[in-house]
Amino acid sequence: MENKNWFQTYIYIWIGQFVSLLTSSAVNFAVIIWLSLTHKSAEVLALAGIAGLLPQALIGPFVGVFIDRWDRKKVMIFADAFIALCTLLMTFIFKQEGGNLFLIYLLLTCRSIGSAFHSPAMQAIAPLMVPEDKLLRVSGINQMLQSVSSIAGPALGTLAITYFSISQVLYLDVIGAIVAITTLLFVHIPHLTITSELSFAQVWEDLKQGMKAIYDNRGLSILFFYAMVATFCVMPIAIMFPLLTIGHFNGGKWEMSIIEIIWGVGMLVGGGLLSAFKVQFSKVILINAMHIMLGLTFALSGWFPATWFIPFVIVTAIGGISMSLFSACFMTTIQEEVPPQMLGRVFSLYFSLAILPSVIGLLFTGFIADVIGVANAFVIAGLLMVVVGILSFLTPAVMKLGKKG
Repeated sequence: MENKNWFQTYIYIWIGQFVSLLTSSAVNFAVIIWLSLTHKSAEVLALAGIAGLLPQALIGPFVGVFIDRWDRKKVMIFADAFIALCTLLMTFIFKQEGGNLFLIYLLLTCRSIGSAFHSPAMQAIAPLMVPEDKLLRVSGINQMLQSVSSIAGPALGTLAITYFSISQVLYLDVIGAIVAITTLLFVHIPHLTITSELSFAQVWEDLKQGMKAIYDNRGLSILFFYAMVATFCVMPIAIMFPLLTIGHFNGGKWEMSIIEIIWGVGMLVGGGLLSAFKVQFSKVILINAMHIMLGLTFALSGWFPATWFIPFVIVTAIGGISMSLFSACFMTTIQEEVPPQMLGRVFSLYFSLAILPSVIGLLFTGFIADVIGVANAFVIAGLLMVVVGILSFLTPAVMKLGKKG
């Protein structure tokens, strides 16, 4: 479905989403700093991560059925509003001395429910508006916006929590949500009408159709499996980045923010490359190569001695580039392989299938940090990702993706 004014419309969407991403990034990093410095516990960080991910994994597949039926613009607006409300409630909890961890986890869970609706809806609107040959470039620009927010967000979050209390910093997220909602009100996003009556049986039937869209495409289903394994490795590592910076490289809040910023710089470079140049070869090659590259950056980060903070910064930048290229190519592959009317279900299923293994990984984060060691965990997870990339190269069904017609 092609809209001649799609670029104009997307500018409004990009502005609102960028402000929202920037403020969310700042707030998320401020909360990580607060939890890291207040509790100095891998388990606390892991439980916060689980609270932010598990609801998306559990309700995600069913959410997709509704996203494909409802107006995706309204889904994004209401999801943004709900997340902002949860953040507003968190400000009252953080005003208490030390905060109530149970209530923090509970509200992080509620925010995750909002994200379960917002993320797939955001990914599913592109094929309704953007010409197919422009999808990868749009994904590249999306990655650039995420990257800039990843660069500026931690710096803004560190600056904010240095001069303000954590409860005051949270208001940034509310402001960002208001801007995102306001810009969405001024754009038209096509709505696909599904006339079948909504019932439990129909929801289950729609869900099966979404699963069938993946299962019938052998290459895509195997690629999904490899992405699940990779995410199982990535998520505990992502949670432990602050602990590696503090514990192994003897850093503080500014060193943590430098690592987050440099990761964002790498993602910005990756997104910029995709938006500036047309990829002339199979996107699957990039997906597989970035699995290997990202794995190597993790392994090197854990292998470097404590005095090698600068090399750690450099490989983190390379990791950011790798993650940006992987994410944009992977999302575009799904958008090209799956019909638009199925995308809400398929993206929801992907987010759920990718998150569930990562939650299992997060459950062992405390054990990993205490028994294996954070640095060793980086090496092991990195090498596993390298194996995933190699296996993907050796899988013919995966390598055939994108070569139709």
